[in-house]
Amino acid sequence: MSAPVHKPAGLRNPGGAVRGMGAAGLLVEGLVLLLALLPLAKLGHGDNTAAIWVCVGLAVACFLLCGLLKRSWAWTAGLVVQVVLLAGGFLHWSLLALGIVFGPAWLYVLYVRRSVYANKPD
Repeated sequence: MSAPVHKPAGLRNPGGAVRGMGAAGLLVEGLVLLLALLPLAKLGHGDNTAAIWVCVGLAVACFLLCGLLKRSWAWTAGLVVQVVLLAGGFLHWSLLALGIVFGPAWLYVLYVRRSVYANKPD
């Protein structure tokens, strides 16, 4: 039997395509987190100051990570953002809801990244 043949993905720059997909996911997540600030501030019951600051911090982290995805640690940091968002559910239920939406989306981005790099020709 011959060695397995890797079919090319058809991408001229697979790493750039994966980074673009990751950056798009983080950009959308950051924008949604910023859009969540007004409802947290106006419609929340009680003091949501901590939840608001978590939203601001995670949005800034998402925007910063968009430009850092060339570094391998930034992908792990993106996963940490998702975990912190899920943990923010203890501050307000809406953060948990956003974590349930964006957590699996980020896991899919990591799956695609792994698949593209696994099929990369030597």
